[in-house]
Amino acid sequence: MPELPEVETTRRGIAPHLLGRTIARVIVREPRLRWPVPPEFGANLEAQAIERVERRGKYLLLGNALGFALLHLGMSGSLRILPASTPPGRHEHLDLLLDDGLCLRLTDPRRFGAALWAGPEPHAHPLLAHLGPEPLGPGFTAGGLAARAAGRNQAVKSFIMDSHVVVGVGNIYASEALFLAGIDPRRPAGSVTPPAWLRLVAAIRQVLEAAIAEGGTTLRDFVGVEGKPGYFRQQLCVYDRAGQPCRSCGAPIVQIRQTGRSTYFCACCQS
Repeated sequence: MPELPEVETTRRGIAPHLLGRTIARVIVREPRLRWPVPPEFGANLEAQAIERVERRGKYLLLGNALGFALLHLGMSGSLRILPASTPPGRHEHLDLLLDDGLCLRLTDPRRFGAALWAGPEPHAHPLLAHLGPEPLGPGFTAGGLAARAAGRNQAVKSFIMDSHVVVGVGNIYASEALFLAGIDPRRPAGSVTPPAWLRLVAAIRQVLEAAIAEGGTTLRDFVGVEGKPGYFRQQLCVYDRAGQPCRSCGAPIVQIRQTGRSTYFCACCQS
């Protein structure tokens, strides 16, 4: 599933091709995505220049003089920029045709993505209004986490994966950050100490920044017909390494289930 680093990597890849370009036409081949593509999506984009390409959590925002289009990649979606004349494939549901002969194409095999019109105040949109702070922004602090966690018995891993607490800390990144911070993922969030919150904030930022950096190295040719969305790959410390030796102490990595998701950690290094 595309997570914050993949979406940010995609944003950085498509932005240079979109900024300042006018959308000549919007083609919706399949409007039945997670929510139906509304008529105003195309009506408010056509004949308008793209002025901003932003990200909020796992959502992409394309801004023009009228407001913002909101895109989400769902579980299997990707965006590519390629020649507008490229024949669409089976799961390529949406094209934004640009005035330079290129297009932004949405591919979404499972159709769990979204293409909506968010209006002039996108952060007030119901999908964005209640999101927590950006983990790479100034609003994400150890004090803020501690205040939200006070008195809570919820496991710290589930806590930091809650998008109302902080956006974009998906399953892989939560496991990796907790390992770097030396915190047991099963530990109640309310029992995490102030020094541990400081370590965790730093670890979350480190993991996400590394993922974005590695994802960026794969985005070499968004224009090419064979362009790919650039999902990152990196050397993971604990995730999907059950039974393998910890890179720090050599003890076997443990795998458990938490809220229906796999969690990986080192029982010796994390407490």
